[in-house]
Formats: sequence, C-alpha cells, structure tokens
Amino acid sequence: MHIKDVAATKIRIVVLFLLFMKLLVTNPAMKNILSLIILWWFVAEPVCAEGLRISVRLASSPDQKVLLTHYYGGNIFVDDTLLTDSEGSGVFEKSAGLPQGLYKIYLDQERHFDFLLGSDQTLDIVNPSFSLNGLEITGAEESKAFLDYMKWLRERQRQLSRLDSALAKAGEADKGKIEQQIRELTAEVSHYWKEKSARYPGTFLARFLMANYYEELKPEDIPAEFIANDSLKWTFEYNYRKNHFFDHFDLTDERLLYTPMAKSKLDTYFEKVLLQMYDSVKPAAYALIKHVESTPNSFRFVTSYLLNSSLNSKVMGMDALFVDIARDYYLSGKAVWADSTTLAKVKENLIFLEHNLIGQPAIDLRMETIDGQPFRLYQHNNPYLILVFYEPNCSHCKEFIPRLYKEVYLPYRDKGVEVVAGYTMNDKKEWEDFITQHHLTDWINVWDEHHLSRFKIIYDTRNTPATYLLDKDKSIIAKKFSIDFLKKYFAQYLGETSGG
Repeated sequence: MHIKDVAATKIRIVVLFLLFMKLLVTNPAMKNILSLIILWWFVAEPVCAEGLRISVRLASSPDQKVLLTHYYGGNIFVDDTLLTDSEGSGVFEKSAGLPQGLYKIYLDQERHFDFLLGSDQTLDIVNPSFSLNGLEITGAEESKAFLDYMKWLRERQRQLSRLDSALAKAGEADKGKIEQQIRELTAEVSHYWKEKSARYPGTFLARFLMANYYEELKPEDIPAEFIANDSLKWTFEYNYRKNHFFDHFDLTDERLLYTPMAKSKLDTYFEKVLLQMYDSVKPAAYALIKHVESTPNSFRFVTSYLLNSSLNSKVMGMDALFVDIARDYYLSGKAVWADSTTLAKVKENLIFLEHNLIGQPAIDLRMETIDGQPFRLYQHNNPYLILVFYEPNCSHCKEFIPRLYKEVYLPYRDKGVEVVAGYTMNDKKEWEDFITQHHLTDWINVWDEHHLSRFKIIYDTRNTPATYLLDKDKSIIAKKFSIDFLKKYFAQYLGETSGG
C-alpha cells in the first residue's frame, strides 16, 4: 500500500468511528448495521483507480502530437492526446484512472510501443527512439516488471527462432538434441510466468503472464487403454485440449479484454481447438457465454464475438449458431448493450437465415419454368437436387453456372442428380439469352417474376449464386458450396464418372 493509501485509510477510520459513535448514542439498534458497513468498507477493494499521470519523454519527437491508446479485442482505441514540447516531453493526466490493460504510446505507424498499465497509474516513460531497447519506465512497479519481461522474452524468442531454423536444416542425428533444447526453452518461459506471477499476486501483471500458460498433456497422463487405440487416443487428446484451454485464461477478468490476447484466445479456441462443426461449437460457445454472463463487459465481449464470428464464418453451417445467439441473447433482450440499429441488423440477418439452415427441410417453392409451366420443388424425387439462384450479370455467376452445368450436372444427371436453376431478376430476355449462350436447356430453369414465393428471403439470395444441396427427402445437406466441393461429394457418394 502506498503512503497516500495509508493516509486515506486513516482518514476513513476516523470519520467512520465518529459516525458510528454518534449513531450508536442516538440509536443503539444501529449497532449491528454499522458494524457490517464498517466491515464492508475496509474489506472491499476500491472500484476506481486514484487517477492517471503518465509522463513521457520522447527525445526524437519534439513538438509532435502523441496518442495514448489501448487495446480492446482486435482493435486499438484512443484515450488521450498531447502535444510534446521542444524536448519531446508531455504528460497524460486524468482525475480518474483508466481500465488496467495493455496500452500503447503512438506517434505514427512506424513509431509506437506498448506498455502495461496496472493499478498504479503514476509512471514516467522515457523512449528516445520508440524501440524496446531504449524504453525505460519508472514509478509503477507492475509497468516496470512488464517491461523487464518484454526484454527478457525478446531474447528467448530470438533463441527459439535460431533453434527452429537449425531444426529445419538438421539431419536425423541432430533433431532430437535440438527438439530437447526447444522443450527446455519453453519450460524456462513457463517457469518465468509462474515465478513472476507468484511475486506479484493479485495484480494484472500476474494475470497477464499466466494467461499465456497452458499445461501440455504429458504422454504418461494418457490411460493405457487410450494409447493402444489411435481413435481413442485422439479423442482423449482432443477433450483435454478443449476442457483445459481456458484453465489460466479467465475471461471474467475484464482486464484481459484490454489486451490483444482475448480475441486471439477466442479465435484459436473456436477455429483451431474445436472441431469445425456446428454440433461441436455450439455447446462450447454457450458454456463460455454462461461462464461470463455475470460479468457485464466480458458477457458483452464474448457474446458479440460469437455472434459476429458465426455470421462471418467460412465453415458451412455455422450460420445456425448465429441464429441461436440472435434469438437467445439479442432478440430476447439479454444483450442490453445492443442499440436499435444493431438489433434491426441482427433481426434482418435472422430473417434471411432461419429458413435455410443445414439439416432443415427445404421450404417448397411455387415458381414457373421458362416455358410458362408451373413448378414445385417437391414434385421431384431425385436422390440429390441442387438448388441454385443466380443473376446473369453477377461476375461469380457467369463463371459458376456454366461450370455447374458442365462439371457436375452433365456427369451426374444419370446418377440421380437434378439441378433447379432459379433466375432472380425480372428481365426474361436477359435470362433467355444467358440460357441460350451457355446451352443450359437440359436442367430445370425457373423464375418467379413477381416474387410471390418470397424465395429471395427464404433462400437468402442477397449474394449470388445462392446454392443448396438437398437429399431425396428435400433436407438441406449443404449450402454455399464450391464446384470442387460438389465434385468431391458426388465422387464419394455416387462414384467417379468419365466426365467428372
């Protein structure tokens, strides 16, 4: 505790004691209540930092506008600016402290550096050349210790780079020795994290360092019955990674949100650790949301991350997770941070996605063929039906539709594959010219001139070509696929063809 903290505490003691005595004399029944109030006052942590004062001396940047910025998610946000004097000096000062996290002094894209801002936010920074070598911090102990760590870590990173290069060039006789050196270096870094964290317990520095730590699964910890079976061994290792990935990274600690680590950790977990399937990702996503739900900023961060990543995911079928989160958290009112504009956008995307998710039965369509005959999607009983919506003037459609016809439809039509190609616009001549130009007369060409079937919403034709693969029961088994995906899929389930 700092000297000024001690003084403030003494003042609180005197004031509270006098208040207690006055109320006790006038109302003895207040005794128990006041005791609880005093206990809470001394035990509770202050909710706000005492203030911020960061003095900077940047000798290479006199009379320059300098920014104080912080990380949040994958972005950097500005907290304050100053104009340095003729010697490159200036002071960032606020009466209230800033959230603890990783901050950056920023001049331009080439000149900037990071530092840790902990509970003590009074510090002096000197950096003549914006490099780690010249960076010096005095004042805040956490900030100084973090700088020491960064300099120490840089040397280990150089050692690791040299070992990786040596390993790539090494013969079989030397690989084992180099791999052992890499393991020893990794263990040294892990030991540093643990030692420093123990030295600064309860601090953001300790939390930050241990957030990097991951306890690797040791071969001897895998049960013998799993080792004997490759499939069981893989399952055991997968479950270990999944269940222990966040052991030392507590997302309920909102300080970690003010670093690049939070988003990076979520990216790795949801894109590399988990199986890339909706059925694997949803339980893990909802478990993580539930874990942070009582911590407002973390709840917002994780839920927003999952909503956006599921909407923009390249993994087929992950849009179902967007629909789940949109319904369960945003449109239910739990996402209290979402304004009317955000909610309107979420609802719009939900409307376009909720009717065409993988695993759902395709909604029947009443349209019209190019020669004016009525058409219903469910009137066809082929083992497979490809439903595609396109615009002739769409650059991707111009390449996709002819390839679909030549490389998929012609080779597999005799094996039960049918294509229903829907024209999304209302210029019949444009449509007829495109069909004639690419000889697309053999498959089923349909349109809905007046959009009475609502196909643009039901099958989300905001981007074309919009593609769906249906099975014999008209269930959607794939969507938004490439030509190569179809060729591989049919080769596996229908066999190779001479034209495939």
